[in-house]
Amino acid sequence: MSEHTEAVKSNLGEAGTHLKQAASAAGGAVKNAASAAGDELRLGKAQVKAELADGAVAGLGAAEHLGGAAGEQMNALMDKGRDLLDSASELIRERPLAAFGVAFAAGFILSKLARSDK
Repeated sequence: MSEHTEAVKSNLGEAGTHLKQAASAAGGAVKNAASAAGDELRLGKAQVKAELADGAVAGLGAAEHLGGAAGEQMNALMDKGRDLLDSASELIRERPLAAFGVAFAAGFILSKLARSDK
């Protein structure tokens, strides 16, 4: 896998972990608030905010790497397209009459299909 794809996965995993921890901190804060009053609630709120902020930072890190990962995928597709064109060019050079026959047949079929639609 590519560096960018791995970075995206890592950052998204980290964001998920922080969100889980934020939910856990929020649950703990609610449970403790009934018995420990306002101080515990303020501490839990601070923990929730910190975890959510860390999760947002990790999500932004993943978003930054998405562009690079998409670019890598596009480059790979372009390389495959070039390889196909090179293979077709090589085939045409090796068997020009067969390539002409296939092209002629394809054109004939397409023209028949186009006329039958009208």
